[in-house]
Amino acid sequence: MTQFASSTPTSGVSRFPSKPLPPRAGAGLKTGHIDAILADDYRIGFLEVHAENYMGDGGPAHRALAAIRAEFPLSVHGVGLSIGSRTGLDPDHLDRLARVVERYEPGMVSEHLAWSSHDAGYFNDLLPLPYDQATLDLVAGHIGRVQDRLKRPILLENPSTYVAFEQSTMSETDFIREVARKSGCGLLLDINNVFVSATNHGWKPLQYLRDFPLELVEEIHLAGHAEDTDDEGDLLLIDAHDRPVADPVWKLYEIVISQAGPLPTLIEWDNDVPEWPVLRHEAKLAEAILDRLGPASMLGSRHAAE
Repeated sequence: MTQFASSTPTSGVSRFPSKPLPPRAGAGLKTGHIDAILADDYRIGFLEVHAENYMGDGGPAHRALAAIRAEFPLSVHGVGLSIGSRTGLDPDHLDRLARVVERYEPGMVSEHLAWSSHDAGYFNDLLPLPYDQATLDLVAGHIGRVQDRLKRPILLENPSTYVAFEQSTMSETDFIREVARKSGCGLLLDINNVFVSATNHGWKPLQYLRDFPLELVEEIHLAGHAEDTDDEGDLLLIDAHDRPVADPVWKLYEIVISQAGPLPTLIEWDNDVPEWPVLRHEAKLAEAILDRLGPASMLGSRHAAE
């Protein structure tokens, strides 16, 4: 496993002190919420940003994020690195990501198990991958390159999917476990993605969680999903991030926390974004579960329950 040096800039001067993510609830940062967050008596556990929104050199966005970073732990979540691209990583995008990470020194950096680019084309979506040895080697190699450039491990997020590949030779959980083993990365468990994919493919979400390497999870994502139907009229769930977390996802979250212990947990809400008190309420629901189930779980093992 690769050993990583500190992410402190090469000048030796750290702009922000180290703030690891606490095992509390956080929320995705939206620019319209910044004043409310800074003025709020409730201090959210941490905030998360999409790296691509801060790849410019300066301006109001960076001034606002600097004010947030001075007060709160920060997580950086990438959505455009295309870690599964067959044509390789974009070195310019990776360099821009590295500058964001160096500038803000986040507690964690994460990316999706997906691809979104091919040659010079970019698709504004997170597209699925076949789970076979060739793809495993490709993804692990790309993660290794990213971690070498950032000088730190990253977290890999399980996807929400709507199609499966006939050429897959292993399950998603086995694939993710092997990628983490081979690359040395950690994992980000998106529980809404588990529920969406399980519903769309006819899996049992609890079986997926039983098979998932919870011992490697360092952050959790929760979000809302939309209901639709496919061409045959069957239920199809969409990872919409546009509404509160659904009750079945909360129940899965309780199971995970009861087994895995308290973990940094993010509320994602990226579309039809409401006012800050709505996100704060969702975060408080997660925090209540962490407070109620997290401490007792430390006596058990990190495997999902039956």
